Amino acid sequence: MNPGHPYAWDPHVASWCMLALAGLAIVVGHRRLSRREGGGTGWPPAQRAAFAGGWVAAAVALTWPLADLAAHWSLIALVLQRVLLTLAVPSLILVGMPYDVLAWLTHPALVDAVLNWCRGPIKAVLVFTLLVVGSMTVPLVEAQASSLVVRGIMDLVVLAAGFVLWLPVIGRVPGIPRLRPVVRFGYLVVQAVVPAFLSFLYIFARRPLYPAFSRSHLAVGLRPLNDQQVSGFVSKLSMLLVLLTVAAVVLKRAPDTDEDDGTDEPLLWADVERELERVDRRNERVTGNGPEPDPDLAPEDRGA
Repeated sequence: MNPGHPYAWDPHVASWCMLALAGLAIVVGHRRLSRREGGGTGWPPAQRAAFAGGWVAAAVALTWPLADLAAHWSLIALVLQRVLLTLAVPSLILVGMPYDVLAWLTHPALVDAVLNWCRGPIKAVLVFTLLVVGSMTVPLVEAQASSLVVRGIMDLVVLAAGFVLWLPVIGRVPGIPRLRPVVRFGYLVVQAVVPAFLSFLYIFARRPLYPAFSRSHLAVGLRPLNDQQVSGFVSKLSMLLVLLTVAAVVLKRAPDTDEDDGTDEPLLWADVERELERVDRRNERVTGNGPEPDPDLAPEDRGA
């Protein structure tokens, strides 16, 4: 149901509660994990600032007024919300989240398997394109305009697509190193171009595509078709500017020669430990049993 005025105040209690709980859980989780590990993993001020920036970007995207405008009034607002949820929030969260919390969250076998599968550049491009473009299909945009539940699911899907986009670029997840700088550069260029093809449809379409934004003139002073055309430019330019800028920085900071192992990352014990866990899981699937008992143990020590 559309509200009566585009800028009518909505407290977005559910969104603020989820944001507060998520931020508190990260902070408390880091403190507990640090105490358990003897304070071995710190949280530098620069990372804290990045995490705070990601939290603020999420708050802007998911609360008044942008969330209301994106749901009912303007395709420009919806595109801006998607830009925040794919480009700003995931990148800042990945950069700023405490490493111990990130390792703990990605430790479950299912989560690790999904992230490990998505880390390939070709798969990441395909997954990101399918999720982002799929979320902008007319039926789903119409559904999110009338259902808070669908809107929340779409926000989570787009946010997940953003994490898939940045995973091969930022790394930091144990067992998933960043791509080499040159490969990272090419990957970012492709991500800047391929998923943005939808923007051309917005720019060159001869009629409005989304009935949900038929009253855009009340919110942004543009007729629905003009609102749609401007949103196409916003989508295209934001993807190009952000991703190509990051790609240029990556290439500028690249070393003269790349390492033979395919990454420019130092090898950490957490990476080795995560890879050993994956090997154990693969062996368990092949044998259908748990880890094999140590042959040096006596039978009674093996639980026989």
